[in-house]
Formats: sequence, C-alpha cells, structure tokens
Amino acid sequence: MPPRSGLALTGNRIYAAFVAAVGRMDKSLDPRDTLRRLEKHTFTWSDSVYLIHVVNSVFWLVIMRVPGFPLKLLIPILHIGLLLVPFTSQFFLPALPITTYLMTFYSSQFIPNNRRPSISVSVLPTLESVLFGANISDLLTRFTHPILDVIAWIPYGVGHFTVPFVVAIFLWLFRPKQVLHLWGRAFGWMNFVGVVTQILFPCSAPWYEVIFGLTPAEYSMKGSPGGLLRIDNLFHGHGYTVAFSNSPVVFGAFPSLHSACATMEALFLAHFFPQIGNYAWCYAALLYWATMYLTHHYLIDVVGGSCLATAFFYLYLPDELKGPLATASPSGALANGAAALASARSKYEIYDIEEPRLDGDGASYELSSDAASDEEDTGIAYRSPGPAGPGYGTANGAARPLVGPAAKQARRSHKHTASIASLIRADDRVEDGWSPIGNGSFVFPPTPTRA
Repeated sequence: MPPRSGLALTGNRIYAAFVAAVGRMDKSLDPRDTLRRLEKHTFTWSDSVYLIHVVNSVFWLVIMRVPGFPLKLLIPILHIGLLLVPFTSQFFLPALPITTYLMTFYSSQFIPNNRRPSISVSVLPTLESVLFGANISDLLTRFTHPILDVIAWIPYGVGHFTVPFVVAIFLWLFRPKQVLHLWGRAFGWMNFVGVVTQILFPCSAPWYEVIFGLTPAEYSMKGSPGGLLRIDNLFHGHGYTVAFSNSPVVFGAFPSLHSACATMEALFLAHFFPQIGNYAWCYAALLYWATMYLTHHYLIDVVGGSCLATAFFYLYLPDELKGPLATASPSGALANGAAALASARSKYEIYDIEEPRLDGDGASYELSSDAASDEEDTGIAYRSPGPAGPGYGTANGAARPLVGPAAKQARRSHKHTASIASLIRADDRVEDGWSPIGNGSFVFPPTPTRA
C-alpha cells in the first residue's frame, strides 16, 4: 500500500472514531440532569473515596497563599460547576484524582519550612552504589553532546507533558469509556501518592550533587534545570530555567514521576493497543535514560517510579478488562459483553424456544411437529412428491420444480413435511399406516439426464 494511501486510511479511521466518540457524548448542559442522577445513585463504600478529594482540597485551599482569599475560592466554585454540567462532568469526574494530584503538587510549596521533614542528600547516591555497584546516573553524564541533549529533551521536556493527553485521547476514541475512567484513576492516584512521598521523604537530585556536593540542603534553595540548561542555551531561551527554579517541589527526586508516567503510559498502550506495545516501551526506556542523562534522577528513582506505576496499574485493572474486552472497540465492547452474558444461558433461553423433553430413559428427544414447521418460510424451491405423469413432472419422470404462485401454493399445502424425528423413528410410524421410507409411498425421482 502506498504511504499516502496508508496515511489517508489512518486519517479516515481517526475521523470516523472521532465522529463516533462525539456521538456517544452526553451533550446536556442542564445541571438538573446531574442532580437527578445523583438522587437515583445508590451509594456504596467505594464512593467514600470522594471524601479524600474533599478533605484534600479543603486542606490545600486553607494553606494556599497564591492566589489569596477570596480569589482562591473561585477554584472550588469553578470545579463544582464543571462537575454539575453533564457535558463537562463526563470528563472532569473521572479526572478527579488528577486534579487532586495537581492541587497537592502546586500547594505543597506553601507548607511552612519548620513543619517540613529534613532533606536527604546522601541516601539516594548511597543506595544506588550499594544496589547497582556504581553511581549509574553519574556515569551517564560523563559524556554529553548537543544531539544527545535534543534526544533526551524530546521525551523528558516535551513528551512528559503531552503524551498523557495523547494516551487519553486514543483511549477515548478507540476504547470503551471504562478504560478512559481507569486511566484517570490509575494515573491520578499514582501521581498523588508519588507527590505525597516526595513531600514526606524529600531527597536531592543528581544536579544538586553536581553543584553543591553532599552539603546539607535547605528549602530556601531554588531548583535547577540540570541538563535542560543546555537546551535553553541551544534555543536561546530561559523556559526550563524559570520553570525548575520556581518548581513547587524542588527536592522530589524519589520516586521519579517522569519514569512513573512513562511506565503507566507504556502499560496502558501495551495492554489496550498491543500492536504498538513495543514502541511504547521503547519510548519509556528512552525517557528512563533521559532522566539520568539530564541529572534529574538517580537510577533508584527510576526503578521506584516504575514500580509505583506498575502497582497502581494492576491494582486498578478490573478482571473484565484483562481478556478480549481490553482490545474491543467501544461498540464491540457492548457486543462482546452481550455475548459473554449469552454464553451463560442455554441456547433455548437465547432463542426463546421451548426446551425439548427427554424420554423416560433420558436418552432420546421427542420433537413436536412445530419444530419442522420452522422452515416453512425458507426460499427453497419445492419439488412435488407426487408420481410422474402429465401435469406432475417432466418427460423423464423428474418432479418439476415449483416456482412463482405454484411454489407459494405448494409451501402452503406442504407445510408439515417429514421431520428429522420422523425419519429417525420410521419403524414406529409404519404401524400407523404411513412411513416415508418403509411403505413405498415416497419415491425418489430419477436423476435427470440430458437428452
């Protein structure tokens, strides 16, 4: 297939999936629809997770200093409004764990320094040397090159912020909505737990060791872009320098949320899109290297982040999405679900017919004449079972096929033909004076021959 044809086919498929996804959306803008659904909802223990969202939001709003009061009240008001409107709620409700993580990440900078735990400077490099025999991240930074800088920058400085949206869009287009909801829960709670770990166990990154050695660190210190400083110099900008210098979490080396996000993305793509699984893991491996090459994480951080992502993926992955439904399309998922439900029923329940009764010996079936009449509407050309002769058959004695009005009349007059049960139990029917094979009343017409 020519490249242009392949691209056109892919584009048409994405467009068709987009149209179908838009058609599945709830387009209501009336908050009363959401309130009515809330009234009909049966609350369970699993719904208690929303209390975590409420308590977490209240806590961070209280200590948040920028924006100040009362402007910061616009944050929960806007969020509640988005949750009430059905059109926006279908996206923001599954994304609640992600918004909880983002609020935790941003507001953690306002924790008073005297309430924070001490910063660990030597734990991570020591663990790396003990577990892996050397400081791997230090070895990877011994040789740098502009080409390597760009290769590392693409996944670390660009892909980390864009690939999660790409994965979410693909799940929305090509997989059932349950998969998109799973992505929101697993990705959001993974990042939330990772940020909380960084707040409770602050550790310095390799860039700190390069600049300050193993001297004690303080919260008043600004962050550093590390190897991304070379990207700023390459493009004559200051974007990464400004971003990392004002990062809310400066000493958040462990676990690496860059590697955690890449691992989660690779797990989702490999599981729900197996055909691109190898490419997803290649991207994740490239990002693992980039985190260390750019002096932002130790190898132990990368391993910790990957383990965190794997744990949350399999913790939230339901059993029904571990089988064929994982690769089913949004419409195919419904069909497969119906098939799975139907497989649990007998064939008689599926087709709503009466189950045949067993004989006394439990070995044979007694079929009624109604079973044979099910074929009365088929389009088969009937042959008259009457004797050959004028008006009945052809010159060579073969029965004449009935078509048109004659065929219609024949179907009416021969509705109850010999059933399979009649053929099997012919000996019993002979005693009643009729048998299709035992009394000579049924004669097979001779095979037609050519003149």
